[in-house]
Amino acid sequence: MGKAPELELNVIVEETKEATSVEYTASKKLTSSEPKNFRWWLCMVVYTVFVLFGQSATTLLGRLYYEKGGKSIWVATFAQLAGFPILIPFYCISLSPPKNPITNTQTKQLSALVLASIYFSFGIFLATDTMMYSIGPFYLPVSTFSLICASQLAFNALFSYFLHSQKFTPFIINSLVLQTVSSTLLIFQADTSDHGLISKEMYAIGFICTISASAGYGLMLSLTELFFKRLPKGETKTKVFEMMVYQSIIATSAALVGLFISGEWKGLSREIEEFALGKFSYAMTLIETAIASQIFVVGTIGLIFEVSSLFSNAISVLGLPVIPILAVIFFHDKMDAIKVIAMVLVTWGIVSYVYQCYLHDKSSKSEYRGSNEVSNSPLLEEVS
Repeated sequence: MGKAPELELNVIVEETKEATSVEYTASKKLTSSEPKNFRWWLCMVVYTVFVLFGQSATTLLGRLYYEKGGKSIWVATFAQLAGFPILIPFYCISLSPPKNPITNTQTKQLSALVLASIYFSFGIFLATDTMMYSIGPFYLPVSTFSLICASQLAFNALFSYFLHSQKFTPFIINSLVLQTVSSTLLIFQADTSDHGLISKEMYAIGFICTISASAGYGLMLSLTELFFKRLPKGETKTKVFEMMVYQSIIATSAALVGLFISGEWKGLSREIEEFALGKFSYAMTLIETAIASQIFVVGTIGLIFEVSSLFSNAISVLGLPVIPILAVIFFHDKMDAIKVIAMVLVTWGIVSYVYQCYLHDKSSKSEYRGSNEVSNSPLLEEVS
């Protein structure tokens, strides 16, 4: 009986040593309760800026394309996907071997066939989702489109619940309900004076495509996070850029095929000639859309890699209430009472989610301090 306490203390010591090992730290990268250092927070700020800027710029430039005479949905889709060559230098840099390689014999390497299937599926999914997102601004005012896109957080939370066992706290539930209600309100918006030539049927098409694209985007973020969790820890960064590049190649090729199959390519020369801002501005609009879209992708993937798909989506939604204001300034969209209420609900939901993140980080710091006190206990030192 006297050896039992000693045996238990030895077990605690071994667990403490394991918790400080390199492999254990790497395997808990996404779920660790350890408070983050300055470099991590700096990366988070950069990724957040990328997401907010990239999303706002892509949405407004997409509307500008349609507003000034652009008519091709597939061209708008292609422009959002074709900027992937920007990522290639970063992918080449990530191929260099790490200074402190981490080996994990318990994680199986994914075969080339499995990776190819994943990249191909993600690429086709991305092309389809981007195409539906391109239909939205064609039929809807920018302000309405951006507020509907806020529903993507609710869809992502739903998929995260099933795929990642996401825990729903009262603040997260409050955030999801508010953002869902805000999108639902826009269904009852009868005033389409922003686009007098658009019928109610076309408005419905734009609404359904935007909601479907938001659901697809939420699912893709959850699947991306699931893919990261299945990767060997020593090669995760390389696979992140590899996935972004290869899925973008597939998606861009699919958009190009769609452009030719639909026959929209036949009217491109006339579209360029009739573009209200001129040929140069036509080209620059598409180029800037491609760059802004890739900035958004880098920020999104970075947030998924560092935290979770749900957090990445929450940051993405954070910028959506700003877009209606910019749309009123640049495109003279009408801001009626329903849009104002929807924008307030979206903002409230975002603040609720951010506050939950703050509480989680505060709790994590307390738990980490408590674990340090246990590991530095004199009693443990005597046993070791």
